[in-house]
Amino acid sequence: MPEPIVEGQSFQGEDWYGEDLTDRRYVGCTFRDVDLTEAVSHNATFTGCTFGNVRLNASRHTDSAFLRCTFTRCNLFQAEFTGCKLTGSTFDQSALRPLRITGGDWSFVVLAGADLRGVTVDRVRMREADLTGANCADAVLTSVDLSGAQLRDARFTGCDLRGSDLSALDPTAVERSGAIIDQAQALVIAQALGFEIR
Repeated sequence: MPEPIVEGQSFQGEDWYGEDLTDRRYVGCTFRDVDLTEAVSHNATFTGCTFGNVRLNASRHTDSAFLRCTFTRCNLFQAEFTGCKLTGSTFDQSALRPLRITGGDWSFVVLAGADLRGVTVDRVRMREADLTGANCADAVLTSVDLSGAQLRDARFTGCDLRGSDLSALDPTAVERSGAIIDQAQALVIAQALGFEIR
């Protein structure tokens, strides 16, 4: 039997340390100063929710959805998302490292100016994500669909980008020293720069 939908409620200063959020459904709820450290979720859904100063340290999320949610000044230190959907969510002034994302759909996510140094993102759909000015130095962004993403002024120094869709990448508009790409990506970038490959 599915959990009942919790709609429009506000949670303030609550201690949900290690909480099991499996199958829970929240719509239009507000979470402020809530401790979700080491919380786990499976098949949970948060739609249009607001998270303010929420601690998500070492939390684990599997096949859960955070749709069109806003995370402001949240801490996701050592958080893990596996097969999760965060379509249209926004992260602002939040601590996002180290963070591990495996699989799932993060399309239209706003991570503008985010500090993503050393994070691991593998096999994730990030179509039209906003990474403007994001610091992805020494991160692992492998097999990531970045088609249509906003990447201007992002830092990819030392970043492993192998297997990712870099069709939206303007190599003249990002920091890229030491970034790792494969041969197929090199061809795409060369063509984007106007080179004719023979």
